[in-house]
Amino acid sequence: MGIDSHLAQVRGTLRRVEPHEAAAEAAGGAYLVDTRPEFQRRASGTIPDALLIERNHLEWRCDPSSEGALPEAADRDVRWIVLCDEGYASSLAAASLRTLGLNATDLVGGFQAWRAAGLPVTPPTPP
Repeated sequence: MGIDSHLAQVRGTLRRVEPHEAAAEAAGGAYLVDTRPEFQRRASGTIPDALLIERNHLEWRCDPSSEGALPEAADRDVRWIVLCDEGYASSLAAASLRTLGLNATDLVGGFQAWRAAGLPVTPPTPP
């Protein structure tokens, strides 16, 4: 199976959310998790109040049973909405969190779609 087939299969298990849905869920207590590397966040900005967890730390920081869990990872009922830059890697990351038993999905179109929807973003920061 190639990556395109794998991605389609993974997305079939998620109820992905559009930017305004994600904003509404976050207002209701869900966590937005920005998995983009620092260089992308510096270049494009961030979503205010989103948790910044780079992809290689995601499972350890979100799983309530992990020694490295964030305080926000209080229990398995917490809603996690994962985002990357354009909404590809975040689908795979959300599926990984779901295999750990977490309530996770991802943001369709990622950070770029959030910004295009006119939702709040912090300005880019110079290197």
